[in-house]
Amino acid sequence: MFASAFTALLVLALPVAGATDEPFSDMIFPQDADVTEYVDSWGAARSGGRGHQGTDLMAPKMTPVYAVDDGKVKTMKTHGLAGRYLVIEHEGGWESWYIHLNNDNPGTDDGDAPMDLTYGEGVEIGARVHQGDVIGWVGDSGNAEGSGSHTHFELHVDDVAINPYPHLRRAELNELADVIYHEVVPGAIGGDEPTSTDVSVEPFGLIE
Repeated sequence: MFASAFTALLVLALPVAGATDEPFSDMIFPQDADVTEYVDSWGAARSGGRGHQGTDLMAPKMTPVYAVDDGKVKTMKTHGLAGRYLVIEHEGGWESWYIHLNNDNPGTDDGDAPMDLTYGEGVEIGARVHQGDVIGWVGDSGNAEGSGSHTHFELHVDDVAINPYPHLRRAELNELADVIYHEVVPGAIGGDEPTSTDVSVEPFGLIE
């Protein structure tokens, strides 16, 4: 009884998707949160006098990477620092960047994987993607080689990079709140009692 009440209070305390007017306030977390680790490293020093302009989402190689919102694929390139990466353009003048995607064949570190082991099915320049679509897989391409597989994730608004960390945290907590809510509240979807609690551009100094 106490645990249920505590969980319900937790749900009420968590931020609600769409609670702000920011264009990306409804974005989802771009990877499976239960296998992803990340910290706020915005502005941290990088080689060449660069500041870190993203968040590194550390996860096992070949973890699926999801489109955080509906949009159109703007950029798919390979770059010395970024490795294989893509950019999605979203309505409202903002973009999501997914950098260091996989470039290795299974069980190797050969850097010679075909593009279908980098990008999701149907992902190409100009393609429309929907929130939650698999757009690629976590890797260690570019200068992520040797530093652990991860997606360097960026948010840009009107061509200016902003700190994605607070928005990633909000997206993660919103998803947690949704899971908890549908575990705690019977019939939260469709009015039926739940039978289970399972919930089925060229980079410019932004890399690492």
